[in-house]
Amino acid sequence: MPGHGEGTLLLLSGASGAADAFVFLCVGQVFAGVMTGNLVLLGASAAGAGEDGVALKVAVALGAYFCGVAAGALMAGRRGPRVRVLLGAEVVLLGAAAALWGLELVTSYGDRLGLLALVAVAMGVQGRVRVTPTNYFTGTLTSLAGRVALRELHGGDGWVLGRLAAVVAGAALAALAERWWSPGAALGAVVMAAGALVLETVPYRGGRPGPGKGKPRPDRGNPAGAV
Repeated sequence: MPGHGEGTLLLLSGASGAADAFVFLCVGQVFAGVMTGNLVLLGASAAGAGEDGVALKVAVALGAYFCGVAAGALMAGRRGPRVRVLLGAEVVLLGAAAALWGLELVTSYGDRLGLLALVAVAMGVQGRVRVTPTNYFTGTLTSLAGRVALRELHGGDGWVLGRLAAVVAGAALAALAERWWSPGAALGAVVMAAGALVLETVPYRGGRPGPGKGKPRPDRGNPAGAV
């Protein structure tokens, strides 16, 4: 059985996919957590491609994400229940976004920018929860591919694949909700982040800390997959 760390990483990966899909579909042509993608969109917008207003959305997302990371770093400055504090803040932010969207209070372009900012701040905070990333996965996929090529796979790679699958599943869940019940499109991210908080709150009886609490893991972003 996995420790709390692996379960938390899976749930947060799913929350990331759901949050990004929700923002992309409901705010339009921008991401809440994938800042590399946003930078690409910013460059394309500067060249005159894409929808009008994308540059402003990207600027809001980048600024809000930066603020979320900074706030998360300050909240995580002390040891102790820092993971629970960060997850609690994320759940509050995502819950506020889900409530605003579900109650149909987002009615203008400015409202959508505010909604984007809430979710992007939440994703920035999430980025500080573990040393293993749960809201950007290019490094994770690169490291896994490198280990496959070098035939250096290990037991933990099953959970790496699980996190990648969780992103896809979370995004699919948000997209289906947006299609069939639009007011609930943001609920998937909230539920999964709340599940991670519950998991971190339950005492772990495995005799050792769950993974992801110490030094960076092999899939943290090193293309060679080295620790």
